[in-house]
Amino acid sequence: MTIQSPQQMLAGRYELRELIGRGGMAEVHLGYDTRLSRIVAIKLLRSDIAGDPTFQARFRREATSAAALNHPAIVAVYDSGEEELTQPDGTRRAVPFIVMEYVEGHTVRELLGEGEAVPISEAVEITTGVLDALEYSHRAGIVHRDIKPGNIMLTQAGAVKVMDFGIARAVEDSAATVTQTHAVVGTAQYLSPEQARGEVVDARSDLYSTGCLLYELLTGQPPFTGDSAVAIAYQHVREIPKPPSSIAADIPESLDRVVLKALAKNRDDRYQDAAHMRADLLAAARGLDVAAPATDSWAATTVLPQEAEAAAAAPSPQEQTPAEEEEQTRRRWWVWALVLVALIALGTLLGLYASGVLGRGPEPTPTPSATAVAVPSVSGMSESDAQSAIENLGLVYEKGDDVNSDTIDAGLAVSSDPGEGTSVLLGSTVTVHFSSGSAMVSVPDVSGQSQADARTAITNAGLSVGDVTTEDSTEVASGAVIRTDPVAGTSVERGSSVSLVVSSGKTTVPNVIGMTQDEAQSAITAAGLTYNSSTVEGTTDDESKDDQYIVTAVDPSEGNSVDANSSVTLTITHYTYKAPATATPEPTSDTVTPAAEPTTNDTAGDNG
Repeated sequence: MTIQSPQQMLAGRYELRELIGRGGMAEVHLGYDTRLSRIVAIKLLRSDIAGDPTFQARFRREATSAAALNHPAIVAVYDSGEEELTQPDGTRRAVPFIVMEYVEGHTVRELLGEGEAVPISEAVEITTGVLDALEYSHRAGIVHRDIKPGNIMLTQAGAVKVMDFGIARAVEDSAATVTQTHAVVGTAQYLSPEQARGEVVDARSDLYSTGCLLYELLTGQPPFTGDSAVAIAYQHVREIPKPPSSIAADIPESLDRVVLKALAKNRDDRYQDAAHMRADLLAAARGLDVAAPATDSWAATTVLPQEAEAAAAAPSPQEQTPAEEEEQTRRRWWVWALVLVALIALGTLLGLYASGVLGRGPEPTPTPSATAVAVPSVSGMSESDAQSAIENLGLVYEKGDDVNSDTIDAGLAVSSDPGEGTSVLLGSTVTVHFSSGSAMVSVPDVSGQSQADARTAITNAGLSVGDVTTEDSTEVASGAVIRTDPVAGTSVERGSSVSLVVSSGKTTVPNVIGMTQDEAQSAITAAGLTYNSSTVEGTTDDESKDDQYIVTAVDPSEGNSVDANSSVTLTITHYTYKAPATATPEPTSDTVTPAAEPTTNDTAGDNG
């Protein structure tokens, strides 16, 4: 189903733009939300699926569940509904749609290309992001059922985004024209054994598929390959995969253990939740002990086909020719392929009977009556508004437990139980859950860690990495984290940004001009530098500096950033005190010379 131009509108607000992707169940268009002025992605279900009433009802329920999953590693679902759209033949048909977050980036399938493995650190980082998303969704009761490289997006910043939450479950539960057998064909390389057998799945089925994803990231190939979907599904049910290290020698044994535990045939032998798998994966990446058993333990518990067991117990027959052995192997394979197809078909039939599609017909559509009303949408409302909206319809309002939300402000309604659009009897109780704001998390201590490890720790804590700046340090190795902002231990909202200050591996030349030789030596050493020096003689009229060795120049000059342990050159002056000369005053024109006393002849006595 390709929607015809000209441009069409959904729900009176979403412009339907160009096709950007197509899958077996739906096609995805670029869209524009005219109300919030943002780019979105719009998924339209194929017309042959969209017309099934049972699928529509279950699709709406699953879309509501997916919309409640607010997590940084999950592609957000903003809205859903149904719109009459013009088909290629010119007719108009009601088509269910889902409006999602538009993610700029590429899928892991595009990253893997043609059998190209990724670095171990990147494989761990991608898988950790997937496990973060699964831990959150599994707590909410949502099983993805279709974890595979094509459903994992990597943003331009390298963040992991898991797509199609809830939608895969709606397709799995539906009894529309696309059967479970067809679904097996589409995703055979990532199917859990229980999915291949047509059994009920749970959270551990997602972890098996995640193990397949990790295997392919590490080795460049899925754990099982074959000429047909049946051949691959058979291997998922009966065969133990080769350890990843047998394909890529640089993979440590601890990672082998994690992968093989995730790929255990019996779901009780797998990781029981995403948190435990993530913890083991991160421990393996850091070279620490893991909880997963040794790889040889899986080979010891391999389930053999009954005919293989019988062959092992029976006496050895007459030696066969290679051609006879090949023919026997081929017959044996086809027997088990037919058995597997029968199991899948049986599982499909049981599922159809259980869902009411066979035997009882499709689910009846509730008949509107005066005693039934639809639960209103209260998301984003204040408590008083939500209460009024519910009670105005003749329903009973009840306030439920507060929940964390990264997208709805504290104090506003997040969801209701029963959910929006559910048909209930008058007088029924509707419980509304309000946002307590984003969850508070503690900033992890990543000082001394590499930038890559620090990013992983911060992301695992539910935070994002903000600005990264460098700073000179002699105590922290080049490229390692000196500190964070906010500092380690600070409580912040989930999703907050944490800035990193990373060591440049350099140091700053200190200001030692005017210091004595001993003082300068201590300062230079404390800065992580070495020095050499040259001495010159000089005089000073400061008697306190007599016979002192004083630094008068440094090269490189103070304040320069230099490599740690590099050498600087000091110029040291040996001062000798020289007293200043005393100046003799010169006569001036203002100096007065005393007049000579008059000389008197003593002749008076002679006259008398």
